[in-house]
Amino acid sequence: MIRTRRPSRTVGALLLAAATLAGCNPAGRGGEAPPRATDTAPSPSQTSLIAVPINADIGPLRQELERAIPRTLWTINRHEKACVAPQRVKVFGKRVKVTPPISCTIVGRVTRGTLRLRGEGDEIVVDVPLNATISARDVGGVLKGETATGAAMAHARIKIDLTADWRTRGTARITYGWTKAPGIDFLGKRITFTDEADAKLKPVIRDVENIANREMAKIDIRKQAANVWRQSFTALELNHQNPPVWMRVTPQRILYGGYRLDGQRLNLNLGIEGITETFVSGRPADPTPTPLPKLVREAPKPHLDIRVPVIADYAQLQPVVDRALAKRAKRPFDIPKLGPMDVTFGKSTIYGSTGGRIAIGVDVEARLQARTGAPTRGRIWMTAIPRNAVGSAEVHFTDLVINGDSDGVAGDLLILLGRSEGFAPLIADALTQNFTHDLEDLQGKIRRAIGQRREGAFVIRTSFDRFETGEIKAYGNGLYLPVRLVGAASIDYRPVK
Repeated sequence: MIRTRRPSRTVGALLLAAATLAGCNPAGRGGEAPPRATDTAPSPSQTSLIAVPINADIGPLRQELERAIPRTLWTINRHEKACVAPQRVKVFGKRVKVTPPISCTIVGRVTRGTLRLRGEGDEIVVDVPLNATISARDVGGVLKGETATGAAMAHARIKIDLTADWRTRGTARITYGWTKAPGIDFLGKRITFTDEADAKLKPVIRDVENIANREMAKIDIRKQAANVWRQSFTALELNHQNPPVWMRVTPQRILYGGYRLDGQRLNLNLGIEGITETFVSGRPADPTPTPLPKLVREAPKPHLDIRVPVIADYAQLQPVVDRALAKRAKRPFDIPKLGPMDVTFGKSTIYGSTGGRIAIGVDVEARLQARTGAPTRGRIWMTAIPRNAVGSAEVHFTDLVINGDSDGVAGDLLILLGRSEGFAPLIADALTQNFTHDLEDLQGKIRRAIGQRREGAFVIRTSFDRFETGEIKAYGNGLYLPVRLVGAASIDYRPVK
């Protein structure tokens, strides 16, 4: 809730003038003040969902994979019966074999390069560069060290699953493609060796999966989430002063919408759904934390819903009303059939009354210029209900109820004064107030106050895309115009080291 620092001169001054002059209708104990309201404007409460990403460094995962996966992945040593096919010539129209097939032994090895981690969708991809070098050694001494090389990029794809009880579980699979299939060309025949890759890489994938599970368990996401959950039962300052405004957060659920890899950091998409309450006061007491609940697998859609009431304090309205009445009293009021009337207004009294009404009382001294004798003195009380259309900052006061008390029957002059046709425009002006400019100032103030800043261990970021006004209402502690701010917020837990 935000209190306006300077109430509008128009709403207070003209409203009281209208109240005093709108036509007295003494009844019963006319001088009795309307009852005072003791209620206060509520501390708005609604549900918001605040993004609270948890970041985990997976640099150790790459280091552990680099250490555990051997540089030489497998070796090749196999005998080929016909590395070179038998040669034939045509004799008398027939093809005759003139050389036998040449056998050989294929030897070599497949090695890997430096591993690289990256993110792709919901997978952590470990790029494994593969290089193969092979050579042929023949029995007959015909082949002289024929060699060939090949290259591939294998991709170990790891998926991390987070269970409802906050345990991590990783699975891995392999994909690869030879950029140059390793093989040897012998007299038109191509001998390749890619068929062995799947079988040879299976134990590597098992190692990758085991290492991923072990390293992710070290991160202890549950412990981090429990810490963030506990710290989120807190109050966050929305405005430092004039006046202080706080938002208290009481978490209800924690949602998980997957993760993404940003460089060497794994960002878990978490959101805390909770009750947000707004207070105009000093820092409210923190709510009592509850144990970390089970994880809800649901993509969080962060939305921040804050109700920040604008409260016009009655005590701030009173001097403005008095100045406006004193200015109006410099001119006489023209009373039909009776002539001009000089009116002096005393100090006003303004407060919230029951039934959502505002009560205004003022001492009045009135004298017709055509008459002599003592002036008419009395106190006029009025109550009215403030109204506005939802979404509009233009406020009217309706359902006027006026009573008064005078020191004699001459008080009827005040009734005539109020009922004169000349005061209808004045009443209309008095009951209209436009807060549009004030709300624009308030919107800018709030945006500046809670854009981004650190609060203890939290870094808070907020943005708003909707700014709405509700229905105005009078309470014991002021005129309450609810303002709703709708946007998004994220809270990064970053303890100061």
